[in-house]
Amino acid sequence: MATKKKQDPSSRIADNKKAAYNYFFEERFEAGMVLEGWEVKSLREGKVQLTDGYVVIREGELYVIGCQINPLKSASTHINPDSVRTKKLLLHKEQIRRLIGKVEQKGYTLVPLNLHWKAGKVKCEIALAKGKAEHDKRDTIKDREGKREVERAMKSRSR
Repeated sequence: MATKKKQDPSSRIADNKKAAYNYFFEERFEAGMVLEGWEVKSLREGKVQLTDGYVVIREGELYVIGCQINPLKSASTHINPDSVRTKKLLLHKEQIRRLIGKVEQKGYTLVPLNLHWKAGKVKCEIALAKGKAEHDKRDTIKDREGKREVERAMKSRSR
């Protein structure tokens, strides 16, 4: 029986918190990222924004668009850093083929969920997702507020 290990919170680089609000997740995948040296240094400093990012499929390969990695002030002068550069994702061919088939179905999209370190390499967790309707988003907000009220009541009761 395989148990899924929880990620160490210190290995997290960035989360896309907006994704859980806007999408239902069907499946999750962990993909490697092709990065330049200055991007890795910026990731170590936490200078990344993932909320506007999305994944596209071009010529049988996956790319993250809109993931903004801001260069450090001490970046080298001989390179020209582009903070919104399109970054290639690395997955097995079978997984990519399966994702292509799913994404071509109506309503499915690929969304980056988080960036994290694994064995010294940057990994991007992506999800096959379906967009939420407006009423589903309202239900999400209602559930979240209900949980907060229960926690407040339990906290005030324990005092």
